[in-house]
Amino acid sequence: MIRRLLSLIPPGTIAVGAGLGLLGLASYVHLAVAGHSLSAADYNSLSVLWSIVFTLGIGVFMPIEQEVARVVAARHSQGLTPGPVLARGVTVAAVTLGVLVLAVTAGRHLLADKLFGGDGTMVTVLVGALAAMAVAYATRGVLSGLQLFPWYGTQLGIDGGLRIVMVALLGLAGVTSPVWYGVVLVAAPLASVLLTLPPVLRAIGGGTPVAWATLLRGLGLLTASSLLSQVVVNIGVINVQLLAPTQTAAAGALLSALVLVRIPLFVFGSMQASLLPGLATTATTGDRAGFHSLLRRALGIVTALGLTGAVGAILLGPWLVGALFDAPGVLGHGDFAWLGVATLAYLWAMVLGQALLALDRHRAQAVAWTAGVAALIVVTLLPAPVVLRVELAYAIGSVIVAATMAVLLRGGVRRPTTSTPSLADAVTPAVSGGIR
Repeated sequence: MIRRLLSLIPPGTIAVGAGLGLLGLASYVHLAVAGHSLSAADYNSLSVLWSIVFTLGIGVFMPIEQEVARVVAARHSQGLTPGPVLARGVTVAAVTLGVLVLAVTAGRHLLADKLFGGDGTMVTVLVGALAAMAVAYATRGVLSGLQLFPWYGTQLGIDGGLRIVMVALLGLAGVTSPVWYGVVLVAAPLASVLLTLPPVLRAIGGGTPVAWATLLRGLGLLTASSLLSQVVVNIGVINVQLLAPTQTAAAGALLSALVLVRIPLFVFGSMQASLLPGLATTATTGDRAGFHSLLRRALGIVTALGLTGAVGAILLGPWLVGALFDAPGVLGHGDFAWLGVATLAYLWAMVLGQALLALDRHRAQAVAWTAGVAALIVVTLLPAPVVLRVELAYAIGSVIVAATMAVLLRGGVRRPTTSTPSLADAVTPAVSGGIR
């Protein structure tokens, strides 16, 4: 019976899920130790750093992983080596990182003053963390494309394990500087890449060069959607710091609350590995009934996850953020209710977005996320208490994204034609290794 159940699980799901689980646990340990070790102002600085790193890092580098994985998988099925794809992917990641570094360097003093209480060292840590994410996502694309999922999961697991060990040592040593807790976001992913580099190096080789257009064709729209999705889910912490800098505990408390409320997103991360290929297969073959059946099941699962997480957060959230993260009691049950609604809508948007990608409708997905960010901006600018504004902005922005995607999906699956994208083009094998 157990073997039969395991045979139904897509290859790599267990390995990747285990790595994601450890990485997710590391996020809670990281913030919990920091919350108990840092002052409210310093924890605010770390919270803002955390939000920027994962907004930009996941937003711009995960699409590179996905496109590298897609092209590597297609070439691997033809007996071609991944070396040329990795070279192109590393180049794109390096150029993207260079643009980000230039922007951060140019605004170094402004960022330090507005976001980090005048501490320029935190800006340096920000640059290092972005560089680490660029390297990690580029190599994960090769591991995913070659279906080396045990190595992929190992890289995630090493990253998470090192974070836990490093922050535990910082806590035991009584370190009270947010800089060192930020450095963990640099050292752990870089070490995980080095320790899982052998299979990448063995697989590289030479081979037929890959055209730039093959890698870049859908990267622009995919990056736009990825970045905008991270803005919706992460920008609230940054906005609190910008709009209410004197509320020294608000940003840190909000990040602690978001980490709790978004537990269902970790579960969706492992489910995502099989959802997109399944949807893409039914879409490519014109199986309308199968496509909608899989989509309904996925929506049902995330709805159950979201509601369970929301109820738990509403009932226990105010107590848990204090017990786990030593967060001040600035958030009540109503705050967790809005965050729970927002996360449920965000889960719907993630599933519907996978459906649009399976139909090769990258532009439609980007339009939906743009509409959501526009709504978020409008709500954020309304006259109301700052924390309530950012909570409502997250909720309304997520609802707008999901509703827009639902409308855009009404066309559904058409019968395959000569213009229908191949399965290799439709499927994005990579899994988000980033932690929101």
